[in-house]
Amino acid sequence: MENIALIESFSEFKDEKSIDRVTLMAILEEVFRSALKRKFGSDENFDIIINPDKGDLEIWRNRIVVENGEVEDDNEEISLDEAQKIEPDFEVGEEVSEEVKLIDLGRRSILALRQNLISKIHEHDNTNIFKHYKELEGELYSAEVHHVRHNAIILLDDNGNELVLPKSEQIRSDFFRKGESVRGIIKNVELRGNKPSIILSRTAPEFLVKLFEQEIPEVFDGLITIERVARIPGEKAKIAVDSYDDRIDPVGACVGMKGSRIHGIVRELGNENIDVVNFTKIDEQFIKRALSPAKVVSLKIHEAVEGEKPRVDVFLKPEEVSKAIGKGGVNIRLASQLTGYEIDVQREGVEDDVELTEFSDEIEAWVINEFKNIGLDTARSVLDLDLSELVKRTDLEEETILEVQRILKEEFES
Repeated sequence: MENIALIESFSEFKDEKSIDRVTLMAILEEVFRSALKRKFGSDENFDIIINPDKGDLEIWRNRIVVENGEVEDDNEEISLDEAQKIEPDFEVGEEVSEEVKLIDLGRRSILALRQNLISKIHEHDNTNIFKHYKELEGELYSAEVHHVRHNAIILLDDNGNELVLPKSEQIRSDFFRKGESVRGIIKNVELRGNKPSIILSRTAPEFLVKLFEQEIPEVFDGLITIERVARIPGEKAKIAVDSYDDRIDPVGACVGMKGSRIHGIVRELGNENIDVVNFTKIDEQFIKRALSPAKVVSLKIHEAVEGEKPRVDVFLKPEEVSKAIGKGGVNIRLASQLTGYEIDVQREGVEDDVELTEFSDEIEAWVINEFKNIGLDTARSVLDLDLSELVKRTDLEEETILEVQRILKEEFES
């Protein structure tokens, strides 16, 4: 058998790609049968014998002996004269097995064979990588920065496999240099073409959950359960925890003495502020806890409307309103995400107030929505904040805010 590079590389492929013997033999046979089909039109009458460990390959073509001059298919039939050149005692109707040398396939076919083999091996390897990482979706994972691009960070793990951390999945304060280790969760794995695409995320709420599982032993052991998570990556997060063991204080266990247990998580998330609250199935209590650090005086849950997010009016003392809303409306947005309620903040004891929606004939709907997005639903809630604070919290121009305040003031002065 000719000692060509294709055959010599059998063991090399097996060792480098960690392909088991049976799989390698199946791939090799598929590649050679494709070549035989191209050369002879059919591979059905060929036997292929492969020994990938030694790099041996034999190809045998089986043809039926027919009378001289009656050969209709050169691939499946052989004339009596030709058969007797191989073995003098062959007779019509018998089967002749003849070895096909690789060199007979032609130099171009041999080169194509090697390329096809490499392609099939890579395809098999990529399929295995895809299956491996697909099973790790949602799990915590670490990899090293290989290359930093403007829209993504390319990472390599210990196995040399490539992961991508897109800009959209990075925390705003993230800054990594080549060679640094990065942690995140495997958010998504899919095949693009024949190549697996592995997306890492540091902004997903599941990343926060996995960090709690890693850093807090009681969470890892299941003594404390994480019921709900709401997160604005890099800014603030709220996480609701519970325990079936009355002896355990779930919030205290997660935070630790002077925040010792949660400090590592906060640092990993770029100093993201984390509020840990006790979970309860009683909505009224849960809403109050979710709005922490604000102290709620009372609340009124509206009757649910099908297809709409449930609403609740929360009444607070005037000095507590800014705490409930938070900087840029972050606190009330997270509380809404955590509880599943649309939260409307009301000032306790303020009777002469008017809903902003009452001014829809004078103030455009998108402007009203800008105020509502940061928890300002009434005229007085807008008037209680100064101009600079409103500019900072909303995306509105100074002129627009001044015009809105003018309209609202006229309502109370008239």
